[in-house]
Amino acid sequence: MERSLESQVDQAVEAWLRWVPRWAPATHRGRVAPCRRCLGSPILSAVGIGGNVPHGVQHGLSTRIKAIVDQAVAEYTARNLPMLQAELDHQADRNRSRAYRPGEGLDPEYEGMPLDPDPLPGAPFLFTVAGMADEAAAELPPLPPLSEDAKAALRQEVALADDYANMIGREICGLLLRHRLNVQAAISQYVEPQIEAMLAELSEALDSPFDPDTP
Repeated sequence: MERSLESQVDQAVEAWLRWVPRWAPATHRGRVAPCRRCLGSPILSAVGIGGNVPHGVQHGLSTRIKAIVDQAVAEYTARNLPMLQAELDHQADRNRSRAYRPGEGLDPEYEGMPLDPDPLPGAPFLFTVAGMADEAAAELPPLPPLSEDAKAALRQEVALADDYANMIGREICGLLLRHRLNVQAAISQYVEPQIEAMLAELSEALDSPFDPDTP
């Protein structure tokens, strides 16, 4: 029997709660560009995670919830949207033929994150992981062309899939409301003390910039 949406959300939050104690600022990499998955996410708002929470902590939960939405939409598409399903199957076959797929099989905390660190000024990379992945994708043959009628029908099915995803997302937001206290308690216990310690250390360094004992 398939798990209910409620049980999937419960298990995703529980997995995130087990992971949060392992989060540390040293493992959090800043981003030049905001994460479109997390910025202004209604999922994060529903569970009480604000923009002042480090992005790595946000991303670990939003990615787990996104996987639930993606799975629900995939099942809906397979049942009701044959043209879109055929296109997705073509794309999946195409992706499987790539020799290099560095963005697959990652833990939820890293899925969708940049594959490479931001370059330092004046120190360009000899190569990047993202660049190698793009080269592997460029070697694949293009997808078969579609007629104008097929494109119009496909756009309609994509719109239906988007509507279904929005419906599932709204339902999940309602289910997440009951997890707010546990999520906020975990952030207070495991995340905020580490941030406060970092700020205190930074404040001491700024107060004593010429301290001979400061490395």
